[in-house]
Amino acid sequence: MTDAAEPESLRLTLTRRSNAAVEFGRRVWAQRWGRRAVIGAGVLAVLYVIFWAMFLRGLPDARTLLKYEPPLPTNVRGNDGTPVYSYARERRVQLSFPEYPKLLVGAYLSAEDKNFFTHGGVDYLGLVRAVGQGVLNRETPKGTSTITQQVAKNLLIGNEVSYARKLKEAVLAYRIEAALSKPQILELYLNQIALGRNAFGVQSAARAYFGKDVGELTLPEMAYLAILPKGPSNYRPERFYDRAIERRNWVLGQMQENGYIDRAQHDAAVASPLGTISRVAAARDDVGGYFTEEIRRQLIDKFGEKAEDGPFSVYAGGLWVRSSLDTRLQGYAETALREGLLRFDRGRGWSGPSGKVDVSGNWAQAFAAANIGVAYKDWRTAVVLAKDDGGARIGFVEGAEGRLPAYAASMPRKGGGAAFSWLNPGDIIVVAPEGSDWSLRSVPEISGGMVVQNPHTGQVLAMQGGFDARLGSFNRATQALRQPGSSFKPFVYASALDHGMTPASIIVDGPFCVYQGARFGRKCFRNFGGAAGAGAQTMRWGVEQSRNLMTVRAASQTGMENVVKMAEAVGISDPGKPYPAVLAVALGAGDTTVAKMVNAYSILANNGRATTPTLVDFVQDRNGKVVLRADTRPCNRCNMAEYDGKPMPRPPSRTKQVMDAMTAYQVVHITEGVIQRGTATVLRDLDRPVFGKTGTTTGPTNVWFVGGSADIVGGVYLGYDRPRSMGGGAQGGVIAAPIFKAFAKPAFEGMPVVPFRAPPGIRMVRIDRHSGKRVYGTWPTEADPKSAVIWEAFKPESEPRRSLRDDEVPTATVVKRAAPKAQVQQRQDSDFLQRQGGIY
Repeated sequence: MTDAAEPESLRLTLTRRSNAAVEFGRRVWAQRWGRRAVIGAGVLAVLYVIFWAMFLRGLPDARTLLKYEPPLPTNVRGNDGTPVYSYARERRVQLSFPEYPKLLVGAYLSAEDKNFFTHGGVDYLGLVRAVGQGVLNRETPKGTSTITQQVAKNLLIGNEVSYARKLKEAVLAYRIEAALSKPQILELYLNQIALGRNAFGVQSAARAYFGKDVGELTLPEMAYLAILPKGPSNYRPERFYDRAIERRNWVLGQMQENGYIDRAQHDAAVASPLGTISRVAAARDDVGGYFTEEIRRQLIDKFGEKAEDGPFSVYAGGLWVRSSLDTRLQGYAETALREGLLRFDRGRGWSGPSGKVDVSGNWAQAFAAANIGVAYKDWRTAVVLAKDDGGARIGFVEGAEGRLPAYAASMPRKGGGAAFSWLNPGDIIVVAPEGSDWSLRSVPEISGGMVVQNPHTGQVLAMQGGFDARLGSFNRATQALRQPGSSFKPFVYASALDHGMTPASIIVDGPFCVYQGARFGRKCFRNFGGAAGAGAQTMRWGVEQSRNLMTVRAASQTGMENVVKMAEAVGISDPGKPYPAVLAVALGAGDTTVAKMVNAYSILANNGRATTPTLVDFVQDRNGKVVLRADTRPCNRCNMAEYDGKPMPRPPSRTKQVMDAMTAYQVVHITEGVIQRGTATVLRDLDRPVFGKTGTTTGPTNVWFVGGSADIVGGVYLGYDRPRSMGGGAQGGVIAAPIFKAFAKPAFEGMPVVPFRAPPGIRMVRIDRHSGKRVYGTWPTEADPKSAVIWEAFKPESEPRRSLRDDEVPTATVVKRAAPKAQVQQRQDSDFLQRQGGIY
């Protein structure tokens, strides 16, 4: 009975209370004030729902700013950590609040929000004033946003100009103030604000306008940067200098009024000039344009381009890239190739405009959008704005104008007449300063590519894919498919050495014809320039003198199937796409790139071990975590806190043997002779062991040199983008080899002289270089590159068996055994090996 009674009592209690509430509501509603209060409350509730639906619904959570990661550019550094380039659509450098100088913060607070540290996020009086002015003027509200409101606008809700956005901005500013500290809000603001010249954030702006970091800025420079949030285009120094000075001085006055500086500081700063650098000077902070463009392509393939492509995208991920670029070698490569192109092109007349834009409207904007420039010496790109009989009015990318007199464009133009007569408004040309005016310059029509590589690791140290990357991004070092000509021959002979021949093998330099079937008929080969055959000669002589007839004969005897396999093994042809097994390929008729040729020669210098060309050593995300590494080999004990006394850890080899090590060394040893007495003797005075091979293709349409030392291998080719004859005198040894020398001379300076190390099994034997016969009783004259007796490298049991007597060797090149017997006994083959650094 008790359990049943308790629920009944509870129901009665609830019923009585609900009846009492209803009765109270009736009494209140019966009163006039009661009805007004209920209706007012209902109206307020409806208004709140409407306000929430219109302005508050969907607003982002201000606490997300605590984890906000802004889009950051990808920064590339050289192999020594030197900053090289950054990939950015919005140039931004993220700093922490303590890294900003106090005076710089004071400048921005004085210019934008002097009460920042005292208000709650919203300037209510300013907001009401802005809305009132907007209503009276029938305009959308403008200005009066606090720094907190600007953060809300820039990072959370966008730049829409409307009353709704202003209200949302105010609500979010209140929430931001509750979620973040004042220094955190200022840090977001100073890192995000757009300040012109594609600079987002104060650090990027400091670099763009003054070429300095924020810690190096002077007081007037800080004040100038503080005026830019109101509209960077309104204070462009090259167009609105006086307006910029006036506004800067106003900020300095506000800083004095707010107590950040004293009167003396104010007066000194007001008297200072603006001091900004030109937009062009600010943009020239990159090294190795073709190199960095190739890195960009690789990173986009790996990580994507935009933020939506993933957290490590190139233009938003804030990656830090350690590249293999050696800035010193890159500078030498750029200079050597450019000077070589100019030297070849000199006297051939003006090559024509580098592009064309519409100058009928905003020509400066159209010119900037074309993104065509040049970074050679004092040359600059300009656009022709107008032309008269006396000269042309030209414009530059920053909006400045100049004069190109007719006499300063008098160089001949291919097709007839002076270059000036071919100029038209809209033409993009290259000019250099000449007094107060400008003079026309010609970008070489001939082009080419150059690559420098570490043969031990495969790291690409330098790359130049043309005259200037800003004139066009086509990279001739990696994208231009060209026939390598005679620079391919070492790999023909490598295949021959693998199949029974030796460097002393006799090959006939004489007529060689082959029947190619009913379709192609009989094909007869000839030496370069139609040189007559020299009869039976050694393989070494055939390589040194680049004899085509000897090469095709060796390829025929070896089998072209083996030659094309060798080309594929060393990466000259693409994997799975071998060259056709025809004899023309033995003379370098298969297309390849200079980058592939340099890597193939690196394999030779690396004793036949494969090398994979890499431009990127490793990539870190914005927090320093490595997300990509070129060398993925495990290395146990490499990261020990303390040395354990055991042998040093060595990571395993990451490459495979793609060519017999002894064959690779034999080819290197033979091609050292190309430098000493062959087609590349221009390199002999580098005074160190150097190997390499020149190349000249039919036409001649391309000229080549590929080779280098034991530690640096490089290659260069020249040719027109649309292949045509370079002229009868064009040869690899005359044009390409001197370019490599211009690079190598400064590059090798200070480097140790390292010999090429032979692998185990190689036997060094004295032979007569003309006949290939083994020599006893005489010694090579090391100071004479044309000595009749030389050291030759042989595989075990392959050296010549027959000997040559003293009287069979030309006496002028023989060192007679006239010394005392004791001295003769000391001069043995081992002496030579020791002088050469040993055989390893």
